[in-house]
Amino acid sequence: MKIEGKIVVITGAAQGIGQALAERFRREGARHIAVADRNAAGVAEVARAMGGQAYGCDVAVEADLRHVIEDTESRIGPIDLFCSNAGIADPDPDPANLASAPDAVWGRAWAVNVMAHVYAARLLVPRFVARGGGYFLNTVSAAGLLSQIGSSVYATTKHAAVGFAESLAITHGDQGIKVSILCPQGVDTPMVRNAPPGPQTIDGVISTEELAEAVVRGLEAERFLILPHAQVASYMTRKTADYDRWLNGMRRLRRSAYAP
Repeated sequence: MKIEGKIVVITGAAQGIGQALAERFRREGARHIAVADRNAAGVAEVARAMGGQAYGCDVAVEADLRHVIEDTESRIGPIDLFCSNAGIADPDPDPANLASAPDAVWGRAWAVNVMAHVYAARLLVPRFVARGGGYFLNTVSAAGLLSQIGSSVYATTKHAAVGFAESLAITHGDQGIKVSILCPQGVDTPMVRNAPPGPQTIDGVISTEELAEAVVRGLEAERFLILPHAQVASYMTRKTADYDRWLNGMRRLRRSAYAP
């Protein structure tokens, strides 16, 4: 897919990756970009800067996403690309106990990192099927392919997000629906700056502009897996080739991250 002339919706767009995607898609010639975020004031600034439409939206609430989708399609036209980008990360409160996060933290992460993708698909798949196609770009993380030291909540929900995207692509690919998952390691965003130490930063933190370039190229090629850090592919190969060896390596990495 080329972005030129397309109607695009991006969630989690008040800052970071979402904002960078909006700015890059505008330069690529998108017909219209709708941006959504819980930070209504922040996303309104992003929309004003590029002449798009802003929505205050909590992606964990299906009704909020329904409003964004229905309003965009009624006012502008059929959505071509839906970027389900919003995400949250919480560290393990007690690094010595991976299950130490309270239920509320698990529930919120599940709602934002997994169910938001489910809601978007629930609302858009019938529309995409009826008109012969559409595109989902789901921001996940390399943590969904590998893991996340210091946040079992993040690693678990991101693995689930990968599984849902795979199911989406398998079930609806023959109906013209395309799916890509964006799985970077460290990106210079507030989320990464505030994250615990881990494999997301050992290979270098890239800029949001570099990430947006990788996204544009990945969408043009219609690749399921978009890896701004190319080395993640080799890590995945090592993981599947010898799971026990990979786990031992991750344990060593964890020990070094929490060394006194």
